[in-house]
Amino acid sequence: MPEAHEEIADDLRRSIRTGERGPGERLPSEAELAAAYRLGVPAVRDALRVLREEGLIARRDGHGDFVRRPRTPAVRDNGRHQWEKDRARATEAERAGTGSTERDTGLQTRDLVFHAVYREIEASGPLAGTFGVPPGTVLLERSYRTRCTADRAPFGLVTSYLVRAMIAANPALLDAANEPWPGGTQAQLHTVGIEVDRVEERFTARPPTPEEAHELDLPPRTAVILLHRTSYDIDDRVVNVSAVTLPGDRTELFFTTRLERW
Repeated sequence: MPEAHEEIADDLRRSIRTGERGPGERLPSEAELAAAYRLGVPAVRDALRVLREEGLIARRDGHGDFVRRPRTPAVRDNGRHQWEKDRARATEAERAGTGSTERDTGLQTRDLVFHAVYREIEASGPLAGTFGVPPGTVLLERSYRTRCTADRAPFGLVTSYLVRAMIAANPALLDAANEPWPGGTQAQLHTVGIEVDRVEERFTARPPTPEEAHELDLPPRTAVILLHRTSYDIDDRVVNVSAVTLPGDRTELFFTTRLERW
């Protein structure tokens, strides 16, 4: 037999999923819910905790619990990088029409807010080793945040690294004001004669840091997916390294593996 708090959670969950309670709507207070369900406040608190952990509601200190807006999902599949490479040599007008985020989410460019920050750093430790450059080599660090206009949080936390000397022939690549670059990183590299040959991606998962949970607006107990991406050119040089933190509640990884026939 379901426990008391489960019955409350089931009923509230149904009302949210059917649209009876809409996004942004404030739920009755704990005392009001206890009276409505003729149960104690502890059972109500347990029910609300369950719904917060499921990401259906969020608590605003001093204001109560509110129905969360359904978050725009993103599907990252294994055709993503070939799609980007195929567009790298297209006209700027063609590349500007849609980017990888639009492809992953089905949104239009007008639905997105994009923010980029560039800074120069010195390569050290693992980064220097991955790029195969001496420690102290100047890298361009690029941080990206892209979100839907209706959302508070971005689709992911992206930090990308390039060797400055490798791209310096095109000064436009050093200026964040030129972002979002039509066609993305592969189109940028193409302007200095670099063709990407392969992309290696490694995925792991862990609980978020408090800063990640806040910036990604994660429901309690939601994990983050960590993506470490290394891009190689046709001369087998590492030309781009990216670290991406993805929210586990809105990111789907979809891979199709085609097998050779006997």
